[in-house]
Amino acid sequence: MEEFYKLEDQLCFPLYAASRLVTKCYQPVLDEMGITYPQYLALMVLWENNHINLGVLSDKLKLQSNTLTPLIKRMEETGLLNRARSDKDERSIIISLTDKGSKLQSQAPKLHQRIRENLGINEQEAKELKRVLDKMILNLS
Repeated sequence: MEEFYKLEDQLCFPLYAASRLVTKCYQPVLDEMGITYPQYLALMVLWENNHINLGVLSDKLKLQSNTLTPLIKRMEETGLLNRARSDKDERSIIISLTDKGSKLQSQAPKLHQRIRENLGINEQEAKELKRVLDKMILNLS
């Protein structure tokens, strides 16, 4: 007899649903900032490490270059960042923030506050959830 799997018994569904709902929670502030959630993730990496190699950015975001390249191109077109060939290795693309991209960092605390207000879990639960998710991501990578 074939085993039947119920949606509510699957780990993948609450991960998917939680991801969508968290992104939806961010959306009003992201709209004010004029960026998408994937663009916000790229900006967070750049705020921490400006002038970063495209390959390193790809690794940090867990995105393949065929997904990341159009995202970076759109961000360059909207004036958030610049792409340039490395002086040391012309095959390497260096991504750098513009003033416009740097200035958006001042609005990031609004996003973090919004999530803290809406998650419905305490700080300890949030840290434990992040620890488990980081472990899962590492194991799947």
